[in-house]
Amino acid sequence: MTPTLPDIHSPLLQNQVWIHRSALNETAEVEESNERLEFLGDAVLELACSRYLFEQFPQEPEGMLTALRSSLVKTTTLADMARKFEMGQLIHMSKGEEKTGGRENASILADTFEAFLGALYLDQGFEPVDAFLRDCLFPLASEIRALRLEKDDKSMLQEYLQARKLPLPVYKVIREEGMEHQKTFTMTVEVGKEVFAQETGRNKQEAQQRCARKALEKLTQHDTPSLHLDQKESLE
Repeated sequence: MTPTLPDIHSPLLQNQVWIHRSALNETAEVEESNERLEFLGDAVLELACSRYLFEQFPQEPEGMLTALRSSLVKTTTLADMARKFEMGQLIHMSKGEEKTGGRENASILADTFEAFLGALYLDQGFEPVDAFLRDCLFPLASEIRALRLEKDDKSMLQEYLQARKLPLPVYKVIREEGMEHQKTFTMTVEVGKEVFAQETGRNKQEAQQRCARKALEKLTQHDTPSLHLDQKESLE
């Protein structure tokens, strides 16, 4: 059973939500696409998502919250939401766009989902948009968080450093111990000229993940502590 979308009371907004720009070329009756609504919906979505994550995960550092938000608002996630509500069947688009798979195009679907949020915001304000997202989209955050904690500390550290134009992490093995089938690896992670963590794991990947987690905790706790970088290094 297809879930129900919230009602948009304004006939003008309700109509405009579903107008893809390609439809403007085929009928004089359509004067404006949903692109402006998409622009607004994108901003409303980011605010609602940021507030939800801030409240839901009070112990998580900024790096994790940013990563969760990116996962929730990315094109593939929003396109899946649009498919859930069968938005593709409601979009007015050109015959050419439809023939090339427009109704299943992830970018078009994600844009339409954001346009719907923008229209709902203009029609009823922020809280109905927030309630809708808390019901359909935001519950994914806990699952995404669990996956990131389990598998993706290295990626989170790299994203955090890239966003601040800092050098990428360098992992080094400093010690191997034990028999061949029972080895442990002790590794460090360096950012610039600083060693940010030293951890041991049953394999290199586990040791790297632990190093990355510890380094990210240190970085986010102090909001990027001073790194011993010269100007040339910080720009590379």
